[in-house]
Amino acid sequence: MDATTQIERSLARSLEIPRGFGEPPLLVAAMRYAVFPGGARIRPRLCVAVARACAVDPPPLCTAAAAAIELLHCASLVHDDLPCFDDAAMRRGRPSLHRAFDQRIALLAGDALIVLAFQSLARAAVASPSRLGKVIAIVASAVGAPAGIIAGQAWECEPQVSLSSYQRAKTGALFAAAAAAGASAAGHDGACWYALGERLGEAYQIADDIRDVVSDAVEIGKPTGRDAALGRPNAVLRLGMASAIERLEGLVEAAVEKIPDCPGANDLRAHIRGEATRLLPRELARPAA
Repeated sequence: MDATTQIERSLARSLEIPRGFGEPPLLVAAMRYAVFPGGARIRPRLCVAVARACAVDPPPLCTAAAAAIELLHCASLVHDDLPCFDDAAMRRGRPSLHRAFDQRIALLAGDALIVLAFQSLARAAVASPSRLGKVIAIVASAVGAPAGIIAGQAWECEPQVSLSSYQRAKTGALFAAAAAAGASAAGHDGACWYALGERLGEAYQIADDIRDVVSDAVEIGKPTGRDAALGRPNAVLRLGMASAIERLEGLVEAAVEKIPDCPGANDLRAHIRGEATRLLPRELARPAA
């Protein structure tokens, strides 16, 4: 089964809320709206790719970790779009969740998705219980303070922002967790994989900064020009377009160089370079080497 199908099925299982428990219908619908249909699923695909590079037949915990990473990412998008932050009208080409439902349900749905991520991991512990603790610790570190996605959101509230600290927390944390959790779930040392994920996360954030400056809102499915409008850190605004692209490409190659020794290292290198070609807008992208 290909990675995308695995991830989508795992996400669907996570969101199968049992009937008859008095669940609030709006909350359940909002949670599903936030997750489906998804985006590129880059983070969970990285998690699965690392797990497969580490083990010929990775256990179900690997797919559960990938789904948990995506649930956390979706939760962060819901909160990021709220009026108190971006006040974004669109996400993935349709009304953002707080526009489709309301702000109260959006806030609660984002919170519920964070909890659901860890519930999903716990349910997958049966196959490899001895590895669950390490995987949960890796994923949890990518969410809160001092350097998780919540910290990244908090940087937007500060009067002065360190671009590197902001990018590491806002975007890099989940990429680092995706790589480390995939390796740890497959029985390898997850700590060896953080450097790979951190560099990919920074590369992705720079690509997002570039899309915010040059892309069309319809093409990328969300508002553009928000960084300049809100005074947020942006690599293009700080470095210029040419330097930002050069920095992105250098980070992708640095990530490839950081792949630890593993059975599927060559396949993983090809996967990362292939994914990198999808980061930039079509008119700026260069074919993978």
